[in-house]
Amino acid sequence: MNLIELPTPCLVLDRTILARNLLVMANTLKRLNVPLRPHMKTAKSIDVARMALEGQPGGITVSTLAEAEYFAGHGIHDILYAVGITPQKLEQVAKLNAAGADIIVITDDLDTADAIAAQPNPPRALIEIDSGEERGGLTPDDDRLTDIARRLGRSLTGIMTHAGHSYAGRGVAQMERIAEQERNAMNQAAGRLRQHGHRIEIVSAGSSPTARHAENLSGITEMRAGVYMFGDLFQSEIETHGADDIAVTVLTSVIGRRNGRILVDAGGLALSKDRSTQDAPVDFGFGLALDLGGRRGYGNAIVRKAYQEHGVIEIDPAYPIDLPVGGKLRIAPNHVCMTAAAHDRYFVTEGGLEVTAIWHRINGW
Repeated sequence: MNLIELPTPCLVLDRTILARNLLVMANTLKRLNVPLRPHMKTAKSIDVARMALEGQPGGITVSTLAEAEYFAGHGIHDILYAVGITPQKLEQVAKLNAAGADIIVITDDLDTADAIAAQPNPPRALIEIDSGEERGGLTPDDDRLTDIARRLGRSLTGIMTHAGHSYAGRGVAQMERIAEQERNAMNQAAGRLRQHGHRIEIVSAGSSPTARHAENLSGITEMRAGVYMFGDLFQSEIETHGADDIAVTVLTSVIGRRNGRILVDAGGLALSKDRSTQDAPVDFGFGLALDLGGRRGYGNAIVRKAYQEHGVIEIDPAYPIDLPVGGKLRIAPNHVCMTAAAHDRYFVTEGGLEVTAIWHRINGW
């Protein structure tokens, strides 16, 4: 099967780029002597997970219980559910754990800590720490930190944080500073809890930028990262990876031409309407047009508008796109996590035009 033959829009995954991205992150963390707990919220695929786990202890991170059930069903049992648990979801966690999974939950809430501890077989639990993003978690000096630890009792296994504020960073030096801020917050929180007699085995940190650029991870027991596997335009802009390290693109067909623009059948649903590069050094609109081989052969041909099923690409005058209606090209996404979410499979290539495999994804919650 060739890319030319595929229905559009669809996701194309270049396995050679994926393998390269995985190796770079693995080597980075090996140098810092910290294991990786890969986050599967972007890939949502057992085939990708198996590649990402090569050389790692075997634990993964997920963002939905549907993902947890899917990966547990494929034999991965050590799973961190990295979204604050609600009491209503604890029954589902208990069922999965009774069936052989070992799902770790997180909380920053006093009442939820009570609910976790009240389970007949309480799951392992981590307290979420805010290391600067101000999305979720407690700051290391919050008075509730030791109270939640006490309420969790024997469920307490450690702490976790997500340095999502690294996405606002620009340049390697700034990413190094954010990574150090993340590490300091976690060591402060872990030290405080240990002083109060609590057992802290897991100190889990991470984002793709801080995992990639940290210079010192002493005190951290594992790093979590996910988007580094596939890459996207935004991550290339903030130097998590290079411009040619985007493994997932959207294959699309030309459906019209007018006044220096071409219309394609990949719109907001196929690409997402994420505008993360709007505040980055280069604004890529809703995506960057690539040639059929996934190369930057069309200059700055940017998707300027995204309707539900229509995308409008503004042609770079220096790089004309001479494709008829029905001709195919690829679009590099702004934020691959959002782009992939609307698709149910990857058409896998090895750097060429031949499709060598089809890998399915788990979607939903």
